[in-house]
Amino acid sequence: MRVLYRGDWPQAVWSRFPGSCDVVVSEKRLPVLRPGSGSVRVGFVSDLHLGPTTPPELAQRAFRELAAARIDVLLMGGDYVFLDATPEKARFLADLTKMVDVPYKFFVLGNHDLWTHHELLENALRDAGVTYVGNESRSLPHGLSLVGLDDPWTGAMDPTHALANVPDAAVPLFLCHSPDGFPAAREALGSGRRAIFICGHTHGGHVASPFGPVVVPGRVGKQYPSGLHDVDGVWLYVSRGVGGIEVPFRTYAKPEVVVLNLTPPSIL
Repeated sequence: MRVLYRGDWPQAVWSRFPGSCDVVVSEKRLPVLRPGSGSVRVGFVSDLHLGPTTPPELAQRAFRELAAARIDVLLMGGDYVFLDATPEKARFLADLTKMVDVPYKFFVLGNHDLWTHHELLENALRDAGVTYVGNESRSLPHGLSLVGLDDPWTGAMDPTHALANVPDAAVPLFLCHSPDGFPAAREALGSGRRAIFICGHTHGGHVASPFGPVVVPGRVGKQYPSGLHDVDGVWLYVSRGVGGIEVPFRTYAKPEVVVLNLTPPSIL
């Protein structure tokens, strides 16, 4: 495959098609925070797949959209590269994150990252001010707690450990690469607690039909291939992501970034 894609010709060809670098901004309001608190705007981007099938202009457009969205928190859901992580891709990834000037930036890794020299990506993101949260939690404003999870298949996901320091009164916001981490997160969370779980990985099927995705990876991904879902009181958002893998083009699964406007129930 590396030989087939030599010279990055697929993304060069695809970038010439009208609309090939367009990115949808999917914005949703979720009234999950405590009454009387303020709101938090969370931006999410995943599956950039920097490499031979993703035009650089497409990745830049995604981050320009997030920079314009007035977000408070930037979350990055993994699969930053396709095939190899290189110093050049790591620098480009760091430069992309610098386009979004927000006080809180966090990332987890995806399976494609863990299959290559992911330390290059981790170091570049840390140097750019982005914090790694694999199986860790961080406090955010207005009673929100970020709960980062390692990739459920390629990594070593541990939601119980990740939740250990989250106060009972806080609203957990899970960040994971794949929706296949959702069942374990729900089990560790317990019943009757508000939470949000945001992830990517599925690409919305990537090459889909007007009637829905044709092939979606993972058991949970097949059930929830993309979009927002209320699963027994826990909000699940599965993003279609941005970039390409084996093929550069998408059908009926447009690249997207996500903005979640988290508010108390009283804010319209």
